[in-house]
Amino acid sequence: MEWIERLNDAINYIEEHLKDEIDYEQLGRIACCSSYHFQRMFAYMAGVPLSEYIRRRKMSLAAVDLQGRDMKIIDVAGKYGYQSPTAFNRAFQSIHGIAPSAVRNDGIAVKAFPPLTFKITVKGVEEMHYRIETKDAFRIVGVSVPLHKDIEQNFTVIPSKWQEISMNGTLPRLIGMMDTPPMGVLGISTCNDTEPWRYYIAVSSSQPADDLEAYVVPAATWAVFPGEGTNQSIQELERRIVTEWLPTSGYEYGDAPDVEVYLNPDPQNAKYEVWIPVVKKQTEL
Repeated sequence: MEWIERLNDAINYIEEHLKDEIDYEQLGRIACCSSYHFQRMFAYMAGVPLSEYIRRRKMSLAAVDLQGRDMKIIDVAGKYGYQSPTAFNRAFQSIHGIAPSAVRNDGIAVKAFPPLTFKITVKGVEEMHYRIETKDAFRIVGVSVPLHKDIEQNFTVIPSKWQEISMNGTLPRLIGMMDTPPMGVLGISTCNDTEPWRYYIAVSSSQPADDLEAYVVPAATWAVFPGEGTNQSIQELERRIVTEWLPTSGYEYGDAPDVEVYLNPDPQNAKYEVWIPVVKKQTEL
């Protein structure tokens, strides 16, 4: 239950700061994880990206302010952190389907998005296989791309990089360099709050990096979940890990990268493992 309480504390923080710039790192601290892990948890639990939820809440309150007829549109825009009226108009129309100026007309309908509240719902209909493994640090060699702090923007960046290295010969070259465990093509997200976020497509290797990049994945404990299917199925597995396994597992996110191990990298018939860094929850006396 403590895990759900932290998520609700984060929602309260958002509500208290809707007129400010929301600090994603502070949200992570409230939930006792990185801002990356918080965004991912939130999207899977709420069914909507964090950035979109915040936009909906701001525009919901903005509509109420505009209905009051006491504030100018430019003042309402500034109240919710929009320095540009154009950006505010665009955000408002994306949520309500009408321009802010139309709200003051009689009979105009707008949308209301109340604050979220998280609760535990016990599912457990379909079993989940996993194992807990503590691993020493290992070195990877490959290529990487910088990741955006708003993780929704990365859903185009990462697939584009996979396509690029598949077409330019880098992927088979990496496979040929693989010589230390874990044996597989790796997708590694280094998304803590102390260094720039990057996504590596790499292999575990002792060979010289040359024109490639090298990175050392730190020693950590992971919950390892096997899976197979299309690229979409790995996202479904990750959703189930966060929404079904993690809340009642006795573990919480650890301070290490997320790892995807593609044992068969064929996107239509992939065999893979999802590694989630974990630490045992501290029990309160």
